[in-house]
Amino acid sequence: MLVQLSKDPLKLFDNIWSGSQQPSAPAFKVDISEDEAGFHLDAELPGIARENISLNIEDDVLTIKAERRVETEESDKNYHRIERSSGSFSRSFNIGEMINQEGISATFNEGLLHVTLPKAAPVKKKKEISIS
Repeated sequence: MLVQLSKDPLKLFDNIWSGSQQPSAPAFKVDISEDEAGFHLDAELPGIARENISLNIEDDVLTIKAERRVETEESDKNYHRIERSSGSFSRSFNIGEMINQEGISATFNEGLLHVTLPKAAPVKKKKEISIS
């Protein structure tokens, strides 16, 4: 279940998985940084074609999905070890209300997905009420 974010910006990109549902190792590595204009997410997706990557936002949750195709194994080889993983991978991040969702952009170059998440204008939740 999603939890509303506090004002702590460090919790902005926490994975939505909690407890035992979280895998022991992330599907792919992600660096998250911030500047005055917004947040920047860099995801390492080596060996994955651009057409096998998708970005979606639903209920303030950004999801990156990727699929690495299985290479055909040669039947005349005796494999001693197979460590390269294949299949579908995804990671989800709660972006909350601090992001201008209409301005999100992404680029993919040499196995690195760069997502720019511009900050939204701050919403003032303070109002003075006149007493009659």
